[in-house]
Amino acid sequence: QKITHLNIRSVIDINKPSTMLLARSLFPLATRRVMLRQTFSSSASAEGMQSIFNPTEEHRALRTMLRRFVKKELEPQALEFNKREEFNLPLFRKLGNTDLGLLGLTVSHDFGGTNFDATAVALVHEELAYADPAFCLSYLAHTLLFCNNLQVNSTNDQQKSKYLVPASEGTMIGGMCMSEPGAGTDVLGMTTTAKKTSDGKNWILNGTKMWITNGTLTGDGTGDVFLVYARTGDNRADLTQFLVEKDMPGFSLGQQIKDKLGMRASPTAELVFENVHLDDSHVVGNVNQATLCMMRNLEIERIGLAAMGVGIARRCLDEMKDYASDRTAFGSDLYKFGQIQRHIAKSYAEYMAGRCYLYGVANNLDLESHGNGLDADGVKLYCATMSKNVADRAIQVMGGYGYVGEYVVERLWRDAKLLEIGGGTNESHHKNMARDLKRLGSRLD
Repeated sequence: QKITHLNIRSVIDINKPSTMLLARSLFPLATRRVMLRQTFSSSASAEGMQSIFNPTEEHRALRTMLRRFVKKELEPQALEFNKREEFNLPLFRKLGNTDLGLLGLTVSHDFGGTNFDATAVALVHEELAYADPAFCLSYLAHTLLFCNNLQVNSTNDQQKSKYLVPASEGTMIGGMCMSEPGAGTDVLGMTTTAKKTSDGKNWILNGTKMWITNGTLTGDGTGDVFLVYARTGDNRADLTQFLVEKDMPGFSLGQQIKDKLGMRASPTAELVFENVHLDDSHVVGNVNQATLCMMRNLEIERIGLAAMGVGIARRCLDEMKDYASDRTAFGSDLYKFGQIQRHIAKSYAEYMAGRCYLYGVANNLDLESHGNGLDADGVKLYCATMSKNVADRAIQVMGGYGYVGEYVVERLWRDAKLLEIGGGTNESHHKNMARDLKRLGSRLD
């Protein structure tokens, strides 16, 4: 694995009194909170669970490397890029360089990737979302919705090489087009079509896709490349995936969607396809068989989104814990008050339950498999709402400070809401899980 060749420096011991004193004298409260985080949880029980959260030394090294990147590169830019609703494209491309190699996380070594597993997917999304969920959302769209989708579902090595090598390097940024203005949860109700030309040599793609992450990278023109789902047969499930590249005739940016509640540093767009001509080299997998591809990739997407919820919750816990220690009221710190104790304790219990559920699912998921929907739905359902609730409690603990951008948690609260909508609404998870549980019979193991 590429990760074994990284030059990972030792982690600074931030518990030394001299380090803490220096930080207090040089940096404002909101900044030093990020600097003084523990590398791993110090509770004895959490330490005992490291075999769940970091099952191999490679996973542990990956997490250590990511925490260094998050502290040095991701955290300092998060507030400003979110304020400006601007995607940090140079920093994103940096994830594909030889030291990090994270843009092709699950891509085979043959196509420039690092060939990691579902556990690494959970781990990376947790760590990135700790500082900047919006940046992480664009990472998810590129790494899971495009790269992993193509890696798993394409049967054409030439096709994989053409797209996955530059995508893993960061010279080509990808996304996936599934939702439409009139088809979200009812995805099989999509109306985008791809029809064969009269000579049978090409396809003509027509339709509009909505809410596309990485649909534009700069606000001027489309993103680089997309996997597009389109109807290619008469049956409801007759869908096919196509590769569509920037600047193809007929492919255009409809609009960049601004003024979102959260995830503001992740670009979202409407994309328009008007008589886009594609030959068979742009077909991914088998014609009319993409519904299975879609469902398989939704499983790992939901694990990534659940992991983002875990990262958001951990950051909010850290923020409210630090604030409760530093802030005094009525002659004591806030930890002395039962109302605050309730918010912190309940948040930690819910966070740990979600984190254990997340890694319990991820550690046993084969990226080539399908039929893992029950717990992929379940872990996202739980972690999405859990993260929003923990963020809400963090705001409550921090009072007026929690309500302003400098103290992070209000942004995380706004970001967390998307997790209850994107990649499957809570209501769709309820429907799917009830169906799957009924099929299991009357008794659970």
